[in-house]
Amino acid sequence: MSTVKNDTSIKSSSDSAASNNYISTFKLDKPHFAECYAESMTNEHSLRSYAKAIFFIIFSFIILMFSDVNRYAAWFLVALGFLEAVSVYYQAPWWVMRQMLSKASGSEVTLTVNEQGIHSKSFYIDSLISWNQVTDINFTERGVLVKHSMGVNYISSSCLTELCLIYLKKKVSANTSEH
Repeated sequence: MSTVKNDTSIKSSSDSAASNNYISTFKLDKPHFAECYAESMTNEHSLRSYAKAIFFIIFSFIILMFSDVNRYAAWFLVALGFLEAVSVYYQAPWWVMRQMLSKASGSEVTLTVNEQGIHSKSFYIDSLISWNQVTDINFTERGVLVKHSMGVNYISSSCLTELCLIYLKKKVSANTSEH
């Protein structure tokens, strides 16, 4: 078993082509969460992304000027609009902080890639994405985005061996030829 950065250990239980079983462990820490966000989310600061904040602010000022509604409620909507704008602007650190506050933060995850699919197991979750659920696999600079019927999952390349990456590429080509 070899050790890789960020306390990630990788082992391949078999190097033969007939039996593909790749097992690795990694820790859910701040660098891992930051990488997951950077590789899987689009962080845009267009006018459209601030639409809800703009709506709250304009609506609250209209209420302040042309209505007899309690001024505290209108100012609450102004504050809500500004809070929404801040949450859009600081979307990445906000997401990482929420993940760090979760109960799964700091736990160790065992990732298994084999003929059944992609299995991740920790104290808090036991999840299997079978290959028939996988619709697409995209390779990014630092990992793999696995699109499936239930959503999208990101797997960092730091916890995958070269043989496992080759195996995933074969699965992609097999899936695309079936569809």
